[in-house]
Amino acid sequence: MSLIQAENLTKVYGTGDTAVTALDHVNLSVNMGEFVAVMGPSGCGKSTLLHLLGGLDRPTEGSVSIDGQPLAKMSDDAITRLRRRKIGFVFQFFNLIPILTSVENAALPLLLDGSSTSQAKQKAIEWLSKVGLGDRLSSRPDQLSAGQQQRVAIARALITEPVLVLADEPTGNLDTRSSDEIAALLQQVAKTWGRAVLMVTHDPRIAAYADRIVFLKDGTIVDEARLEPKDSKDNTNIVADRMKAIA
Repeated sequence: MSLIQAENLTKVYGTGDTAVTALDHVNLSVNMGEFVAVMGPSGCGKSTLLHLLGGLDRPTEGSVSIDGQPLAKMSDDAITRLRRRKIGFVFQFFNLIPILTSVENAALPLLLDGSSTSQAKQKAIEWLSKVGLGDRLSSRPDQLSAGQQQRVAIARALITEPVLVLADEPTGNLDTRSSDEIAALLQQVAKTWGRAVLMVTHDPRIAAYADRIVFLKDGTIVDEARLEPKDSKDNTNIVADRMKAIA
């Protein structure tokens, strides 16, 4: 059974003549340890898909199950608990709290879930070290590069040991080198740490790190590509060519 299972997922905003279909009967599954990238033109429904899969919004039609739990049958409080414990979110602009250190930012999800300060701090140190920031534990966001801030955000996303990581344009605010480092880290999240990773991106080079690319257009999946481990430039060209074909 897939970790994520979306069936006929549809989202319509507005009613009548002003109704806009952001997502149109999308079917998608993602397995544990799989890294999936979602690509498509602006306004094609990428972020809407991510929000529905993460329980941040409810579909107009269709269903989403996470780890065997149908979101439609859950109360808002239950979905909040599921997000906090089973889903990690990574955003384009990091969303770190400026006055907190790396450890304090990374520890927040555990503190919000009722863990003790000492337990949350120890877990934060563990994950910050895993993502390569063991020497920047006491640094505030303004003392870190953009790439380092995103690493803090990834540690924060992983601290609750989620089964799923949802990343919305995680390299969109980074330079080329930092973008590649973050994409490789997300690849590690899937392959080494066994999480399912679903990433929205517009960049073929970053999408080439994934196992599978899902292409959206006008709210519908119009193509998929499974990438074999090989030269990253070859995979980038494959992704870019498929994007041109659906543009």
